[in-house]
Amino acid sequence: MKTQTETHTQPVEQKLRTGADLFVQSLVEEKVDTVFGYPGGAVLPIYDALYRADAPFQHILCRHEQGLIHAAEGYARVTGKPGVVIATSGPGATNLITGITDAMMDSLPVVVFTGQVSTAVIGSDAFQEADVIGLTTPITKHNYQVTDIKDLPRITKEAFHIASTGRPGPVVVDIPKNIAQEITDKTFDTSFHLPGYQPTIKPNPLQIRRLAEALAKAKKPVLLAGAGVHFADASEELKAFAEKFELPVTTTLLGLGSFPGGHEQALGMAGMHGSYSANMALYEADLLINIGARFDDRLTGAIQHFAPEATVAHIDIDPAEIGKNIETKIPVVGDAGEALRALLDIDIECTDHSSWSENAMNNKKEYPFWFERSDDLISPQWLIESIYRETDGHAIVTTDVGQHQMWAAQFYQFNSPHKWVTSGGLGTMGFGLPAAIGAQLGRPEETVVAIVGDGGFQMTMQEMAVVKQHNLPIKVIIVNNEALGMVRQWQESFYEERYSASLLTENPDFIKLAEGFGVKGIRVSKETDVPSVIKEVFQHDGPVLVDARVQKLDKVYPMVAPGKGNHEMIGVKQCEE
Repeated sequence: MKTQTETHTQPVEQKLRTGADLFVQSLVEEKVDTVFGYPGGAVLPIYDALYRADAPFQHILCRHEQGLIHAAEGYARVTGKPGVVIATSGPGATNLITGITDAMMDSLPVVVFTGQVSTAVIGSDAFQEADVIGLTTPITKHNYQVTDIKDLPRITKEAFHIASTGRPGPVVVDIPKNIAQEITDKTFDTSFHLPGYQPTIKPNPLQIRRLAEALAKAKKPVLLAGAGVHFADASEELKAFAEKFELPVTTTLLGLGSFPGGHEQALGMAGMHGSYSANMALYEADLLINIGARFDDRLTGAIQHFAPEATVAHIDIDPAEIGKNIETKIPVVGDAGEALRALLDIDIECTDHSSWSENAMNNKKEYPFWFERSDDLISPQWLIESIYRETDGHAIVTTDVGQHQMWAAQFYQFNSPHKWVTSGGLGTMGFGLPAAIGAQLGRPEETVVAIVGDGGFQMTMQEMAVVKQHNLPIKVIIVNNEALGMVRQWQESFYEERYSASLLTENPDFIKLAEGFGVKGIRVSKETDVPSVIKEVFQHDGPVLVDARVQKLDKVYPMVAPGKGNHEMIGVKQCEE
């Protein structure tokens, strides 16, 4: 018989869960709101768990794994949050390789979950088996293969942490099917400590002081802003720093928008197809302050001619980038925002460099980007300018790679950050359309424009089905010159006009293609029709595809030829006004 003082504790019954259930719960705990995925045999347990969980995030079924990864990149680029991908084993995983490499080179936080065959048959050439760890080790920030169900929740948490901290980048988690299927009633610890991964966020005060002292003495200082400014959300600090010390500002391709393009101190993009004023400022400077850029070859041109008179200061969160390509006298390891705030807090009395800044601005006025208007087909530069005017410069712009990409960089002026989504380091064709999908899902209230080439569009055009399915109001502008435009330009300039496999004379009817997907299609061939067509496009409440027939032989100018210095640009014209 029980007395009032007696107590009986009933054992708590733990709910049985599969590894896949634990995985889905981990995504919920990371506050994931969008997953880009494609099912297959090795991830069927995960997809069953998604079905049963009624998870509070949306799943986007792209039509090819390449679409998944580029959409995740676009999402990550405009939101700053990790893009999440799920793909099956074997071909599902290998179809992601290009996009993972792209994310690695452009420092985009992407977490990729691949299915894998069961652990018992790994290494036996089982059906749809691929060595995901071996394949992705050189192209990821980190990768894992889960071998015990108890590690799955912790590894998932670690993956998100690594992808989104320090210098962002892709992380791959390979999940064998038997781990996803295994049943447990346990709750596993997700705490972790990564002694070998401790990114330096706050810069060394002594290096900040050295940079401040160099700035105080400089007679020809210039800033170079890269994508690191975006990742640090440091655009306001960059603007304040440039204005405080009246510094001319150049950007990399991926740094566009980190400093307002319309600002009186903005010289524009530097590099192979950069502005004359930006390239000459870098060439003539006596102090170059690089903030979050990696000095890639398309920026520097021939290294022996890059900033030959400058003391180089390099602020970067990744110490491996400092001194890798360009000799650096003042290395500053740390977050770009933290470094800029530290510099703003130091009182610096600078040498008068007003004449230098004035000369740099005069170059911008005297030698602007230029193009010739057409009496026949559309000038592609005019097309980009028309899009810029209609959107008032507020749209998120995604691109593929090639001539249209460079024209967009030159003629669509980016005045705010996180508006420019393009493949920089890897130069991936087919990037623009799926990246626009990810950007639109990440920022649904924004206007998103995908400016693509007729070649690149055909690599991922199946993703128009996703645009229609989710009624994403993306405006797809095909800059159609019936060629692989940049390839053709190089063949014309450096291969005596031998157009080997670069002309696309048998393109499909893009309007019928759009209509086949259930999307409004418009063809425009005359410049006089461009303003009204562009207005119609942006007034349409839904997706639109435009086939814009542009001049076939237009080149991207100015240009730094291979092996030349940035001061040796061709195609520079003085303003006639």
